[in-house]
Amino acid sequence: KLTPESKLSDNDIALRCVLPMLNEAVRCLDDGIIRSPRDGDIGAIFGIGFPPFLGGPFRYMDQFGLKELVEKMNEFASKYGDRYAPCDGLLTRAGEGRTFY
Repeated sequence: KLTPESKLSDNDIALRCVLPMLNEAVRCLDDGIIRSPRDGDIGAIFGIGFPPFLGGPFRYMDQFGLKELVEKMNEFASKYGDRYAPCDGLLTRAGEGRTFY
C-alpha cells in the first residue's frame, strides 16, 4: 500500500496554487485591465470562483500582509522558479507599506 508523502504543509500547498493568481491580479490592476481592487475582488469571486470567504484576491492580500506575501513569494521563487516572483507593483506597495483598501 502506497502512502503519499508531502514535505509541504497544507497551507503551503494552497499558497502554491493561489500566489500566481494574486500576482496576476496586481498586474491587471496596474495595467488598467481592472479599475479598482474592488472590481478585481468581485470579478474573481463571481467570475472564476475565488473563495468568497477570503474576500477576493485583493482583500486576501491585505489580510495576509503585502510584506509577508512578498517574503513568501520570494521563498517560493527560490524553490520553484520565477513564476512565483512578486511583480513590480506588489514589491512597490509592500515596500511603501501600502494596502489595496
